Amino acid sequence: MRKIGKQEIEDIAVGAALLGTGGGGDPYIGKLMALQAIEEFGPVTVLDPEEVPDDALLVPSSMMGAPTVMLEKVPSGEEAIVAFKQLEEYLGEKIYATFPIEAGGLNSMLPFVLAARLGLPVVDADGMGRAFPELQMVTFYLDGISATPAVIADEKGNTALLSTIDNVWTERIARAATIQMGGSVMNAMYSMRGKDIKASGIPNILQLEEEIGKTIRLAKENNANAIEEVLKTVGGFELFRGKVTDIDRKTETGFARGVATFEGMDKYKDETLKLRFQNEHLIAQTEKQLLCVTPDLIAVLDAETGLPITTEGIRYGARCVVIGIPCHPKWRTEKGIETVGPRYFGYDVDYVPVEELVKGAAK
Repeated sequence: MRKIGKQEIEDIAVGAALLGTGGGGDPYIGKLMALQAIEEFGPVTVLDPEEVPDDALLVPSSMMGAPTVMLEKVPSGEEAIVAFKQLEEYLGEKIYATFPIEAGGLNSMLPFVLAARLGLPVVDADGMGRAFPELQMVTFYLDGISATPAVIADEKGNTALLSTIDNVWTERIARAATIQMGGSVMNAMYSMRGKDIKASGIPNILQLEEEIGKTIRLAKENNANAIEEVLKTVGGFELFRGKVTDIDRKTETGFARGVATFEGMDKYKDETLKLRFQNEHLIAQTEKQLLCVTPDLIAVLDAETGLPITTEGIRYGARCVVIGIPCHPKWRTEKGIETVGPRYFGYDVDYVPVEELVKGAAK
């Protein structure tokens, strides 16, 4: 058990944006919301999963929709409270704690906003260890935990209570409703018990995010190479260095989809990288080879500062370093690859672990 204050929020927001692989919402907006909530209501208690009673009711707090919508439609945080209260009423039981459903700039911050305002603790675990675009893409789905009953809420006061036959149907119905509700909503779903988060969640994700953010902050203060330090912290690999020469991005079917093109610099000169995303970066490849593919993590960092850049933040002319990070072992199982592997997203390639791709490229 520990308390999370303003500096921890600053660091977690940066680390979450990096692990969010370009998705999970604008880290700046999420950070401001969390800082405001903590300033108004005080620090938030964070619990290790092992500190949570087995029978305690837990519900993650998150946003779904296209991150690009957030640039114009900023949530107030009230939507999340409405969703939580309606789910509590339906379940007939008080929620013991909340936690992030994924790592992401906004989605790692929302639980702190909700927790501060409702006086709840936050559990240091999530359901991805990164960010993915669809609701069923969580470790809880791999272990048979239902997403419903679920409540989604928009800023206008609309709510919808969903009960579906499986989590893929939750995604399909909730996504259609989200489009009608303005492209983004807050949700309360995947209610579970303490024993479930211990067995199925990815533990200590907030701790890792904070460590990443702290690493980048201290590197700047000490004039160290932030990207080298980050790679040590996450066990990652440099995949490419280059300048953004083209960005084709559009919001459709409730997602931010697109391709970013990078012209190689330094040892990558004369090479071109294509980075394809659906909210999150999914596949990185040059004309010659595949560099990294989902479910391994692909993050774009500013070449000077080491700070992560989201899919909606990629700009023409930006000088970037693209890195790859091995995903959690749960995603490398047969069901994990079936759920979030490249073929699910329509790419005609097999999943190969990033460490093997890097080793092959070095030969």
